Amino acid sequence: MADREDPSAVRWLVGVELTRFRERSGRKIGEAAKVIKCSPGKIGHMESGRNQQQPGEVRDLLRFYGADQADIDRLASLAGSAGEQTWWAPWTDVVPDWLKTFVGLEGLASQSSIYAPLVFPALLQTEGYALGVTAGHLRVRPDHNERTVSLRMERQRRLFVDDRALRLAVMLEEVVLDRPIGGKDVMRGQIEHVLRLVEHENVEVRVLPTAIGAHEGLVGPFTVLDFHEAQSIAYVEQVNGAIYVQDQDQVNGYNRTVDRLREVALSPGETVDVINSRLTT
Repeated sequence: MADREDPSAVRWLVGVELTRFRERSGRKIGEAAKVIKCSPGKIGHMESGRNQQQPGEVRDLLRFYGADQADIDRLASLAGSAGEQTWWAPWTDVVPDWLKTFVGLEGLASQSSIYAPLVFPALLQTEGYALGVTAGHLRVRPDHNERTVSLRMERQRRLFVDDRALRLAVMLEEVVLDRPIGGKDVMRGQIEHVLRLVEHENVEVRVLPTAIGAHEGLVGPFTVLDFHEAQSIAYVEQVNGAIYVQDQDQVNGYNRTVDRLREVALSPGETVDVINSRLTT
């Protein structure tokens, strides 16, 4: 979508798939370089997303790798869609390097599936709750708190646009409802906010009751992003960085985990009842 352009994220997505198709075909970087008459270094930069990939070169490489025509057309189209502006440029100074790719990818995604065991995810947070999460956090400088929160609010606009609104599915641990981030009033506002959000058709929140015990998600929080013109990726935050999972078998594993969590979670109606119960206690 036009207001969520991020050329670096597009380059990253194209590069991931160029690498995957080359490795699957058994071709070496030097062989690929000869196809489009360039240096091996350029192929490396194309695969890393450092350089803008030209649609014609993408087509030639994918044909050499034996890709299906549908994949050739899809990736060439994606390469040609990269704009010149990065939508989150006003917040560049508050976005750490490890998060920049994710923010760009989220803006391009068609769907985001999240397992949230600790706090409400950024796309569901109110300003007050977001400030409560970031205040005193070692990852966020004190003078960056408010601007970090404003970026989260801007990211949420994807949920409400008419053109290709982001579909959001959140599997939420029940304990999140009872963790007093920001104080009683902030939590009440946060819970009321989530109740309003789930009224939108593109927003699904399901609570995982603490009483169910062990389940598939206990390995830790994660996000899966799906795209119209690119392969899905999984994203896992760590203490000082993040992992971007690109291998499709591994990504499918995360998707299966989401499906299994949905099976043991409360239904949407039951989830609303449980969330509402926190307003009467």
